[in-house]
Amino acid sequence: MSTATTLAAHTWWMTGRRLKVLVKQPAFVVILLVQPAIWLFLFGNLFRRVVELPGFGAGDYLDYIVPGVVVMTAVSSNMWAGMGVLEEIERGTMNRLLTTPVSRSAIMNALVVEQGISTAVQVLAIILLGLAAGADYPGGPAGLGVLLVAALLLGTVFSALSNTIGMLVRQRETIIGVNTLLLLPLTFLSSAFMAEALMPSWMRTVAHGNPVNWALDAARAAMSAGPDWGVVAVRCGWLALAAAAMVFLSTRTFRAYQKSV
Repeated sequence: MSTATTLAAHTWWMTGRRLKVLVKQPAFVVILLVQPAIWLFLFGNLFRRVVELPGFGAGDYLDYIVPGVVVMTAVSSNMWAGMGVLEEIERGTMNRLLTTPVSRSAIMNALVVEQGISTAVQVLAIILLGLAAGADYPGGPAGLGVLLVAALLLGTVFSALSNTIGMLVRQRETIIGVNTLLLLPLTFLSSAFMAEALMPSWMRTVAHGNPVNWALDAARAAMSAGPDWGVVAVRCGWLALAAAAMVFLSTRTFRAYQKSV
């Protein structure tokens, strides 16, 4: 069996193991699905009249906010991935896994894949909720597919970052603090809830380097009636590079953790 095949098989097994743990926590699964619904209808109703501002550029705020809620969900849910790593370390499960023949890369890959599956379920739930509420998706299935891919890439960036932090600091308080520090600034320094044209110039400058905004640009470019596939390719390319870099960093950090035990 080739190295790639072995890695894929081990990742599949480890992901299945993680998902079995997840489904045994029904309250957590419910929260995963309910939280995006709260954001969608809370923000959707709170800011629905901002489309009346000159220059906003959208006719219906619900249509505008669906991608915003998707990316906010992708960031917030994946930022907690490090808690899973920390729990594995504290229970001694991680050290026991290190005594088995399982691929070391598969251990980290499974954490990212598990988060990706959770994110995909949440994205689909938001899309369906938006549709039920009357949202319009002129980009059709292709546009929604780009929204899903952008959310998964963005989620990978932050799940790998959270895993890295979990292995480095090994403290729940630090993970909570980082999540609190990053979530709202990253969200509001993007076009998640407000059109970029109406943002202060310094915020627009920051948004251009914000991965959250890259995901939004790609999704909205694909979901419009006249998709701009050039923007989609560039922004998704940036997200893919960022995701690959963070996964590489988390893998390197895991190897350093392995040497320390």
